[in-house]
Amino acid sequence: MRPIHTFFICTLLTASISACTQRQADNQRDSEPDKNANVVLMPELSDEDSSSAEREHAAAGDLVMPPGPSTPRQQKTIGISATAEMVQRSIIPPQALPAVDRENYLPNEQKPVKQVAADPVSTFSIDVDTASYSNVRRMLVSEGRLPPHDAVRVEEMINYFSYGYEVPDSTKQPFSVTTELAPAPWNAERKLLQIGLKGYEPQASERKAANLVFLVDVSGSMQSTNKLPLVKKSLKMLVKNLDENDRIALVVYAGAAGVALESTPANEKAKINAAIDQLEAGGSTHGSAGIQLAYQVAEQHLVEDGINRVLIASDGDMNVGTVSIDALKDLIEEKRKSGVALTTLGFGTGNYNYSLMEQLADVGNGNASYIDNLKEAHKVLVKEAQSTLLTIASDVKIQVEFNPAVVAEYRLIGYENRALNREDFTNDKVDAGDIGAGHTVTALYELTLADSDSKRLEELRYGSEVQLNIQSLNAEELAFVKLRYKLPGEKASTEMAEPVLTESLVATYDAASTDFRFASAVAAYGQMLGGGKYTEDFGYDDVLKAMRDARGDDPHGYRSELLSLVELTSGLSPIASRTR
Repeated sequence: MRPIHTFFICTLLTASISACTQRQADNQRDSEPDKNANVVLMPELSDEDSSSAEREHAAAGDLVMPPGPSTPRQQKTIGISATAEMVQRSIIPPQALPAVDRENYLPNEQKPVKQVAADPVSTFSIDVDTASYSNVRRMLVSEGRLPPHDAVRVEEMINYFSYGYEVPDSTKQPFSVTTELAPAPWNAERKLLQIGLKGYEPQASERKAANLVFLVDVSGSMQSTNKLPLVKKSLKMLVKNLDENDRIALVVYAGAAGVALESTPANEKAKINAAIDQLEAGGSTHGSAGIQLAYQVAEQHLVEDGINRVLIASDGDMNVGTVSIDALKDLIEEKRKSGVALTTLGFGTGNYNYSLMEQLADVGNGNASYIDNLKEAHKVLVKEAQSTLLTIASDVKIQVEFNPAVVAEYRLIGYENRALNREDFTNDKVDAGDIGAGHTVTALYELTLADSDSKRLEELRYGSEVQLNIQSLNAEELAFVKLRYKLPGEKASTEMAEPVLTESLVATYDAASTDFRFASAVAAYGQMLGGGKYTEDFGYDDVLKAMRDARGDDPHGYRSELLSLVELTSGLSPIASRTR
């Protein structure tokens, strides 16, 4: 066998393609070859099928298709024609590559059951993020798939909704505290303790002047319609509702960072919107440079006793500069000392870095939202603009001490990455979550009472001093709830506390308030999406019934939307729907 000469390969390809083109015109049946397709040729002949004439033409560079007697001229014609056919047949059609899911979430293991006799105190930071809910909605509605367990944050799903807790009168006590105690919907033998906070919300006319810096990711990863184009429409919604007392700057980052719009009075809307319209995506993502520049611009126009905030709009896919989450957190922790807070607005699919966006907002004294459509943008940036922009209390911590004479076991639902050490509660140097104007925050504890036969944990063989003295404790109080917070600009915390009385326990789930029943149904749904480790045989049909009965006042349709999500989840779930 002899190799075909390189020179003649080029000649042969040219002739082959010409013949292929003519063949298409004559027969009108073969599709045009893709100019980018791979072409496979057979550069060698088989000795077994070769004749002396075939070898002669092979030496001259002809590709001969055996067998059969033919003249040299006929062989060459057949070789070219056959090669054209081979070119056509050997085109590899373009194949759609499977989408690579590079979305990033923190590990999310549901909190374990604790025995009160051994560990009576629970301490955690509040959380006002809502990104998990809208992100889960995107996966269910737009992508038709169940979310990964780590993407489900039960507390963020509960706190996506507002509840009718008592409204405080002024910022002197920036939020109210409401508690309620009733059976759990998934097992009446277990009880739920609901702790609800409601932030004070001033009238829109009383809002302080705002100094805002939009930090927009314009890297190549932001090109799709649910990223930069949606960012631009979302920011314009916020601009529309600001006035001459507010200022807006626009900083962008891709391979490098730059100022697209210097700080401008918000009533110059045409100028601001024009700058937003000019944003185009392309390049790598130098997020750390953009963050540094955004804080620098915000600090140059700092409003004393006003709202100073950087709003990052990004998919969180940073790949240039400081890409370590810990390093970025250190950068923002240092910058927040200037009085400038940070809010993250997540966009897009496929490479959404929830882990980064959540952690940056937490350390930046802000909150994390995920914008999957214009309706969500309107909710976050228009309807709830006060909550998004205006902080009324910072470093808010909750500590609950359970009475072992009444409660045998407890479990905090959600808040997996908000746990604090017991001593952190009184340490004002330990950072915690902030509450915006009008925010509602809800926490739920699942309890097993001391006289219940449904305890999950076995008692210790040798007991403890606490267990030996349980009978001597006061059984009138079920728990003692304490909260600490700082008013804006203050360094020392204020503490408030109140007991939860045993007699406040409602006898049946149906007798509980509408808000309690809806929040607990959301908690059941979120836990089930996360694996359902503790919801026993509670099914999606049970969730739907509980939600329908507790929908209550729903002026914006958010609760009704959740019902449709539960129905969709039931259809996508491999587990058959069941009703107890």
